[in-house]
Amino acid sequence: MHLRRLAVEDFRSWERAELDLEPGVTVLVGSNGVGKTNLAEAIGYVATLGSHRVANDAPLIRRGAERAIVRAQVVHQGRELFVELEITAGRANRARVNRAPVLRPREILGILRSVLFAPEDLALVRGDPGERRRFLDDLLVARYPRYAGVRSDYDRVLRQRSALLKTARNRQADLSTLEVWDGHLARHGAALLAGRLELVDGIAPHAEKAFSEVAPTSDPLSLQYKCSIPGELDRAALEPMLLDELAQVRRQEIERGVCLVGPHRDDLVLGLGEGPAKGYASHGESWAIALSLRLASYRLLKADDVEPVLILDDVFAELDAQRRRALCAVAAEAEQVIVTAAVAEDVPAQLTGARFAVGGGTVVRTTTGDDPSDVQENG
Repeated sequence: MHLRRLAVEDFRSWERAELDLEPGVTVLVGSNGVGKTNLAEAIGYVATLGSHRVANDAPLIRRGAERAIVRAQVVHQGRELFVELEITAGRANRARVNRAPVLRPREILGILRSVLFAPEDLALVRGDPGERRRFLDDLLVARYPRYAGVRSDYDRVLRQRSALLKTARNRQADLSTLEVWDGHLARHGAALLAGRLELVDGIAPHAEKAFSEVAPTSDPLSLQYKCSIPGELDRAALEPMLLDELAQVRRQEIERGVCLVGPHRDDLVLGLGEGPAKGYASHGESWAIALSLRLASYRLLKADDVEPVLILDDVFAELDAQRRRALCAVAAEAEQVIVTAAVAEDVPAQLTGARFAVGGGTVVRTTTGDDPSDVQENG
């Protein structure tokens, strides 16, 4: 799988930009703030319908514009698909595939798959559980796009049930419908929980192996799913287990006005040796864990016979020699790699390929392969 062409209009800082891409390595070089990461973000948005930098779509629209457009031409197993996304503030986004509208934008998920490693990934280790839940759910959807609907359904039920509990706290609600919402939450929550548990089983060996490669002198990494249901989980009975636990905490939920049980309360616990990584891992170890999670994501998707586009957003400057070598080894295997860097010297010499200079509202191609004489302006 690779991206042949990317075009954006009124996306972030870009009024307009176009990139013709090829398999192999593509490097975008430019000073901080010129829009390199915005282009990487646009590629990631096509793959996930989300940003690795912000929680909602409004910041993706250039100031003063009414909407942003992202277009991508994707090649996979000899088949070529053209995807167009229209992002509009305050309105539902729209999507087209081969110029034909689709009913829901999430129908495009799976056309392009990507794994993006960025400085923000330190939050996977140091941030709150929501960062790690999002990591799991994004990867789950990348692996099995049908989970986008499961995730959406669960979020919708959670909002409705939480709103009911908030009004119940003030004795303003009719609680006769709470059991109905319990059933919806348990059904959709069990489906999401089952997917996450399977995913952790699949990614844990990859992550542990990757960490041993990038941090061979550190204690071993471990991954464990921490569920809001106490005790040992019966994977064949997740829905009744959720229902039972909801009944157990009913009084506390009404008193506090919050939903205390469900996948939204779970966490992916990262262990380092005998203890937790959070709060104990050094800065270098935290980087190594974050890198290991992304390398594991790439290898897991590749093991499913899906070659994702690997996006490395301004990370080489933060990595020591050992971690650079490990990342370059994976990049050498990838069908397509997109790299951004503030200065060309930050990019390891073995990552040769097309290079673009980014700045002044333009993207200028400076090399094709190993030929430094070719210069072509894009955008």
